Amino acid sequence: MVLFYKKEPLFRCLLPACLQEIEDVLVALGFPIREIVGSGGGETKGTQRLRHALTEKAWRKARFVIKKIINDKERESQSHEIDHVRVVEGVGTLALEIEWNNKDPFFDRDLENFKRLHAEGAISAGILITRGESLQGAFIDLVEEFGVRENLHSVEDLARLDLAPSARQKEDYARRQRRGNKPFVRSWAESFVADKFGAATTHWRKLQDRVQRGVGSPCPLLLIGLPAGIVSR
Repeated sequence: MVLFYKKEPLFRCLLPACLQEIEDVLVALGFPIREIVGSGGGETKGTQRLRHALTEKAWRKARFVIKKIINDKERESQSHEIDHVRVVEGVGTLALEIEWNNKDPFFDRDLENFKRLHAEGAISAGILITRGESLQGAFIDLVEEFGVRENLHSVEDLARLDLAPSARQKEDYARRQRRGNKPFVRSWAESFVADKFGAATTHWRKLQDRVQRGVGSPCPLLLIGLPAGIVSR
């Protein structure tokens, strides 16, 4: 899922080769469902692989410092760090951020950074990669399928996956089972996804809502939503 906002001639100059680099990285990328279920509070291994692959293609971290100087005296200084920046000599600079699974206000931060840097002439366009609509909608089924393969029938079975649910999570599993007369594995999958990839995290709809309200405008934007197919069983 890809959307362009504010198409301009610069995209025709900048994007063909740069898009190919991103496409090559994403096509080779995979997020095994076992990694997703087993990941803790830090960055997933899949996101780390994505960052590493982009860095290898010269999409490197950069820090932009903008200073206001009046009569040779510095009056104001702001810095903006972008995780992946691609400089096309003589053409322009692209800034890219990955929001696999953060709280959704991180989109506001990224888009406002793009806006400021574009206004100052530091970047030509901004790119955001996040979970796409099909992936967000498929998460419960993907996690449930994994649970079925792993023969998860009770809280005790989660220990085999090195998962240690809290008392609150255990209560939620039981509540969901009672409410819908569902098997444990379905109740666990629903609860897991609600906790880890819920509506208030970074995914396509949250990003699109902001962009349609004008957040980040007038910076040209390329938005990439990772599809359900990126997750391997």
